[in-house]
Amino acid sequence: MIRRTLLAIGLTVVSTAPAFAHLDPQEHGSLMAGLSHPLFGLDHILVMVAVGLWAVQIGGRALWAVPAAFVTMMAIGFGLAVAGVSLPFVEPVILASVVALGLLVAMAVRLDTSASAAIVAVFALFHGHAHGGELGAAGALPFAVGFVIATALLHVVGIALGLGIGRIAGGRTLARILGGATALAGVALAFG
Repeated sequence: MIRRTLLAIGLTVVSTAPAFAHLDPQEHGSLMAGLSHPLFGLDHILVMVAVGLWAVQIGGRALWAVPAAFVTMMAIGFGLAVAGVSLPFVEPVILASVVALGLLVAMAVRLDTSASAAIVAVFALFHGHAHGGELGAAGALPFAVGFVIATALLHVVGIALGLGIGRIAGGRTLARILGGATALAGVALAFG
């Protein structure tokens, strides 16, 4: 069972490789450009899946509240960027979010839902700001709708992964290993 789970994870990661390119809004439309945007960077994928995994580890209301906090604050960060409000250290905070959320999953940290939502919300603000800063020629509203949908779907992948591996023997350990791998990938991205 663990082999099948690892195979499924591996195939999911490999199958996302062709999506690692921004779509041209002129050719594909702003909505499609927004949908593809979170899939452009490994940092975005890792964080959004980690949010779902961590929400499963916390359980209860956190299962929906933590991802919802991320999506909501990401949209606010996008709006700030579009409005011309700058934030310092956007890229370093995004890289720190990969490491931090990976560590939270690796250590299976169980905070109350409000504190967990606040943590992901801070990181989401910077992720959303980065999306807004890279808007380019896309229309803001359809682009935002696209990346919000893609982000929510990546959270669902993390939740499904967490729930799925939670049902197998050693699943909690496997989730923690995935968190550790996420943190290590964040370090590699920061220094790579």
